[in-house]
Amino acid sequence: MPVKYTKVHRLMQIITLIQTQRGWTADALANEFETTERTIFRDIKQIKDLGIPIESDRANGGYTINGTYFMPPVRLTIEEALAMSALCETLADSGAIPFIRPASMAIHKIQSQLPLSVREELTERLQTMQLRTAPTMDEEGYGDIYDSAQRALLKKKIIECKYESIGGDSEDEVFLFHPYALFFGTRAWYIVGFHEGRDAIRTLKLSRFLKMELTKYSSEIPASFTLEKHLGNAWQMIPGERDFEVKIKFDHPFSLTISDTQWHATQDIEWHEDDSCTFTCTVSGLDEIVWWVLGMGPSCEVLEPKELVDKVASLAKKMVDKYSNV
Repeated sequence: MPVKYTKVHRLMQIITLIQTQRGWTADALANEFETTERTIFRDIKQIKDLGIPIESDRANGGYTINGTYFMPPVRLTIEEALAMSALCETLADSGAIPFIRPASMAIHKIQSQLPLSVREELTERLQTMQLRTAPTMDEEGYGDIYDSAQRALLKKKIIECKYESIGGDSEDEVFLFHPYALFFGTRAWYIVGFHEGRDAIRTLKLSRFLKMELTKYSSEIPASFTLEKHLGNAWQMIPGERDFEVKIKFDHPFSLTISDTQWHATQDIEWHEDDSCTFTCTVSGLDEIVWWVLGMGPSCEVLEPKELVDKVASLAKKMVDKYSNV
């Protein structure tokens, strides 16, 4: 059922959308609010009349609001303030996600505006909870790469890169890269785009870039591209060339741990009389899941596909050989 917007509500929503996202044109706003462009033009004029610096940005398309303008402070419930504070202190203060420390400064500003009684209750509640995340690489050393990646996406420019592969065999290779998306996942920042040297879409880790410079050439993100579609059924970050139906048996009591966690979007668990279980999923590529399987040790056995069985067996043999003289 479509949302029924009052005029005041619509004006507030227009301001929020333009402040948080680029590309909101009169046509896009008219479609969003199920009204006419003429109505949107009147709304924009009224917003300007209120002293809010909203302008049409021809370079990037759509409207923008001067970054120095901020809406009045919002009113938060104790639950909302608690959730925001916990997330910011865990992810920003601890450095769990590099380059988002400004979020910590923002939440402290918000906290300072809360009534004293609310701040005291918030402090007490925060002391009763902790969020622990996996450690990540420190942001020092590749902050310039992160900034270049963001600017390339904002300005829609091709970037000239030099990248250190895992094997280190392409350290001196310079290539052109069309950026599609910048995202954080599995302890690190990644950039997805079209790699001209490989003639394919690639996911590259920011910390491995030795060079990243914007060129004068424009880059367009294909209309059909979405990060979700690109990752598909990848185990974590890197999709393979085709999908595999994976079947792994886990012994009791390790089976309880496996069944308690959502490891993959496609997973299914089948229980057996001896309390063991069979874990099944559809995964794109095997290069990532093989290391997960090895990390489970002798508590699991790969049943299918044969390609994964062979990979695990080969790597396990190499591990045994390495410790054969111990």
